[in-house]
Amino acid sequence: MGAALALAERTRGRTAPNPNVGCVIVKDGRVAGRGWTQPGGRPHAEAMALAQAGADARGATVYTSLEPCAHVSPRGPACADLLIAAGVARVVAALPDPDPRTGGSGLQRLSAAGVAIAAGVGAAAARRAMAGFLTRQAHGRPHVTLKLATSLDGCIALANGESRWITGEEARAHAHLERSRHEAILVGRGTFDADAPRLDVRLPGLEDRSPMRIVLSSHPHPSHSAAPSGPLPSPGGRGKEPHDARRKGEGDWLYLANPAQIAGLTNVDHLLIEGGARTAASFLAADLVDRLLLYRAPVLVGGGVASLADLGLTALTQAHGRWQRTDMRLLGSDTLEVYERVLSEG
Repeated sequence: MGAALALAERTRGRTAPNPNVGCVIVKDGRVAGRGWTQPGGRPHAEAMALAQAGADARGATVYTSLEPCAHVSPRGPACADLLIAAGVARVVAALPDPDPRTGGSGLQRLSAAGVAIAAGVGAAAARRAMAGFLTRQAHGRPHVTLKLATSLDGCIALANGESRWITGEEARAHAHLERSRHEAILVGRGTFDADAPRLDVRLPGLEDRSPMRIVLSSHPHPSHSAAPSGPLPSPGGRGKEPHDARRKGEGDWLYLANPAQIAGLTNVDHLLIEGGARTAASFLAADLVDRLLLYRAPVLVGGGVASLADLGLTALTQAHGRWQRTDMRLLGSDTLEVYERVLSEG
């Protein structure tokens, strides 16, 4: 299952609205087939792994990070049916599929056909790997990651606004890798105007994974309007860019007027927020942040620009118990800490 989950990460941020699933087929103690959901959502991971395994799939064990789908689509057959036809002996799934078109019927169909079933193996890691799809299914919006790059004393810039660069090359490279794993990236209007950000991926071999670019602004450029109430453009069909956007890099920009409008983004299951302080605070105050990336450089600024604006808290008790650290690592001389929101019970 660990191998299947690693495969699922290969196309994170490229399969929406489909989940990024990983699949491994094992026969007689060796891997007979591997698959992961391809960009755009097809082929599915199981279909890819079965094609690679061929006749060796008969009598094999299939490890998949999500319950095989049970619904037939114009884009391809149901994976549960493909597995039955291939004659697999056992299917191990990390998570049930929350999509109501499957919703448990994939495993039920396999079991009825005589396939042995095991579920829940590696569930926590699978939820993390497919967080975008699961958040969209559960909450009707993208999974939101907030990135903060600060000094030890929590500043993102000097008092005069200078911010390049607080963190070093290794931390910035990691941040570009994170960009490649998101369908869309968002900044506030202040950051947009002051920094002229490109918001692209500048890692060799990953340049084509640059995300859709969004500006949060209640006062968009006069030639543009705020996002409509209906579905918003997907990464493949973006809104027009501002008149001066050539200085900010190639591609189009989309305006949103408030954080709640991220729910209308189509084919966007992973959203990365990169600035600034008021934008970050607005998403936190709206309880729309699921994950924090905190890059901290070993420098003290003193009197600089704070990483967050006021969150509207009236007591410290409101701040406790909301975040749990899930990872920490050194990136050169900088430290990265990853936090996930603590979900309330019920």
